[in-house]
Amino acid sequence: MTTAVPVPSSRDLPHPVRGEIRLEGVLHALSDPVRLRIVRELAAGGVALSCSHFDLPVSKSTTTHHFRVLRESGVIRQNYEGTAKMNGLRRDDLDDLFPGLLDSLLTAAGLQADRHGGT
Repeated sequence: MTTAVPVPSSRDLPHPVRGEIRLEGVLHALSDPVRLRIVRELAAGGVALSCSHFDLPVSKSTTTHHFRVLRESGVIRQNYEGTAKMNGLRRDDLDDLFPGLLDSLLTAAGLQADRHGGT
């Protein structure tokens, strides 16, 4: 008798496990103003938000690219809830691997936004 191996759903998205998250990947992901804006919104809300929640000044395909970079670097976790793709900040993983990094970057981004009157 053979046991059926579950086939991953086409809706399952690949994420790095905690130990695979690299500092240079996180810094690269957060070096883009649009991606930093997404992370700031996720951090401020403290809950997972759908992709459609974000009002970004880029095309839909570019938005998709930015979320993919954040997911593949380990900054966010994406999963489907019904038809909505939800995005959550991987704060616990990032804080465990790089203590203080996320809070420092978010504080610095907030100060910069205050100086420049933007997000």
